[in-house]
Amino acid sequence: MAKRRIEHGAARVEWPTVMLIAACYGAWFVAGTMLWADWPLATLAILTLVVALQSSLMHEAAHGHPTRNGNLNEFLVGLPIGLVYPYRRFKSLHLRHHADERLTDPFDDPESYYRALWKHETLPEWLKALLRINNTMVGRFVIGPAIANAGFLATEARLIASGDRAVRRAWLHHGVGLAVVVPVIVFVFAVPVWLYLVPVYLGQSLIAIRTFAEHQWSERPDGRTIIVERSPLALLFLNNNLHLVHHKMPTVAWYRLPALFRARRAEWLAMNDGYAYPSYFALLKDFAFKAKQPVVHPALRRAPEPGRAFRPRVRARNVSGYGTVPVPAEPPKE
Repeated sequence: MAKRRIEHGAARVEWPTVMLIAACYGAWFVAGTMLWADWPLATLAILTLVVALQSSLMHEAAHGHPTRNGNLNEFLVGLPIGLVYPYRRFKSLHLRHHADERLTDPFDDPESYYRALWKHETLPEWLKALLRINNTMVGRFVIGPAIANAGFLATEARLIASGDRAVRRAWLHHGVGLAVVVPVIVFVFAVPVWLYLVPVYLGQSLIAIRTFAEHQWSERPDGRTIIVERSPLALLFLNNNLHLVHHKMPTVAWYRLPALFRARRAEWLAMNDGYAYPSYFALLKDFAFKAKQPVVHPALRRAPEPGRAFRPRVRARNVSGYGTVPVPAEPPKE
């Protein structure tokens, strides 16, 4: 019986992921303790990469890797060297995002950057302008993390204040991790916290390259998820540039995705109606300073009517697409 479970992957430890986790945290510690004094710029560059990689590893752990024990996976990747996002909140919101039939819906998809028209119209003009800039690739890299962090933290604060126990527990666990990470940064690395925030921000910007075009509105759910065929950042992203493959096979380990894509390339490209780019550089050429998509969701361009798809439900997202807050079931009346 045990042998059968192993053959079917139920008891497998994915050692490539374990080794990558060790390399990630090892590089973080070595850069801070051995390189910072003599090569500060190189150290900041390494810290930027490991912050981005740890974010990708949190994503991998949220999907049940590298072991079949969720608590062990959290222990392996939960030390918050990226400071901002509690692992448990990331996992909860990200798994909700994997309901493909609701992808891009600003009310049901926690990672949607779209907004409903009636919600968008309530925003101040300066925020509308920032959201338009944020839908360009350069804008997403430069200001995307600031918008995401501000929206996420504000929403989390409201949820904690409203008495959400799950959110409170997630932040308590995060606080324990920060109680380890911050003293190491300050007293072992001797890096000022304000300066450490630079690689934290830039690491989030690197991840924003991947998330910038991951999803778009399409009438067909499979047409909403991109494939970027090649990227020198594929390892940093754990092959999530092949994002459709991940969404269709979310329990498959990151290092198996390229072979699965190559084996059925034509089928994958037909599946998502050709929503594919050869590289992120090709995306940059098209959308460096041009918005790839509108801020307002194409299916939510008027006030909701009873029975219509995408009508507002009991939750809404902040400007980054992360977090939830209670909202009225109907739009405010004039």
